[in-house]
Amino acid sequence: MAISDLSRATTTDFSSQVPDFIVNSKALDAASPQQDEFYWYFDKATVNFGYYFNTPEIFNAANALATWAVGRGWETKDTIMQVQLDHVRGAGKDTFDKIMWNHEVIKVVVGDSFTEIKKLKDDKIANMLPISPERVRIVYGKNGLIKRYDAWNGEKWRDIPKEKMLHSSNKKIGDSVHGQAQGEPAKKIIDAMNEALEDERIIKHRDKALGIVYYKTNNAGKITYTNTQIENAVKNGEMLGLPEDSAKIEPYPSRSSEDRTGWIQMLENKFYQIFGVPRSIASSDGTSEVGGKMGHVIFEPIYTKEQMDLEGDLKFQFQIDITFNRPPSLGGMSPAPIDESKNTGEIGIQPNDVEASMTRE
Repeated sequence: MAISDLSRATTTDFSSQVPDFIVNSKALDAASPQQDEFYWYFDKATVNFGYYFNTPEIFNAANALATWAVGRGWETKDTIMQVQLDHVRGAGKDTFDKIMWNHEVIKVVVGDSFTEIKKLKDDKIANMLPISPERVRIVYGKNGLIKRYDAWNGEKWRDIPKEKMLHSSNKKIGDSVHGQAQGEPAKKIIDAMNEALEDERIIKHRDKALGIVYYKTNNAGKITYTNTQIENAVKNGEMLGLPEDSAKIEPYPSRSSEDRTGWIQMLENKFYQIFGVPRSIASSDGTSEVGGKMGHVIFEPIYTKEQMDLEGDLKFQFQIDITFNRPPSLGGMSPAPIDESKNTGEIGIQPNDVEASMTRE
């Protein structure tokens, strides 16, 4: 008989059984003063490249950031430097513009990028050669300063003086000896998104399967034979014939596709928030006109910072004084009041894009 005495009610103990979420602590990777030379290897570079090449969101976002930063060319008042940079050919058929785009993408994806500067006897720049980070180690001295760079040529480490290596770090924090990969904070989101996409792919691929078969026989041989016939019919897209009342086929129990696609879309939106490149920059899919405009405005200080950082690296490390051309800004208002509803070609921010208002009914 059921007990109906309310005084004997109990409570659960989730506080002790379900732990609270705790953010893992992290110490910065700093040079050790106990060693004559401290080496830093980019052992995660290949993993980061794997995410870059296999994740469309990272691929498009990193490429878009580099394109907005250096894709519109550059200018310099130094005519001699102009001639030197115009003659840079990289591995043979590259240009200075392509090398800088490559340099920026690697910095964002891995955290650090390296380009060896080849010079003539008169100290003029002869060429620039990108070196992938997994083949570079940074050598620090006891004082915590960079002594040189070593590049692996397949057989041994080759010394490269720091005066001949263009080195850019992405969002270097504190006394860390390296930059931060842009996609590192988003890896959990990317993993979850790839899992969801793979699951959805399997489900969609198997949508043509008939479902679950309930047989009215326990004969293993007959069941195996009929399963083979069903498999062939599904595989070849043919009709399937079964004796009446011999088997019953029902569809697989499955949740709505909207639940899965909604989860994927949420993860994609979260990724773009973390990576720092608005979705409207990498893709216009699912972006409204106003959202696209505001995304460009938000993105402006982001790509401008990348331009200024690279300009600073070039000037400070190699006295290359250039300015990367800025893309047109969308943040300015129209010079004269214009009815946006009648001006379909307007690309600037309109007052009603940013003004909070309410129309009474």
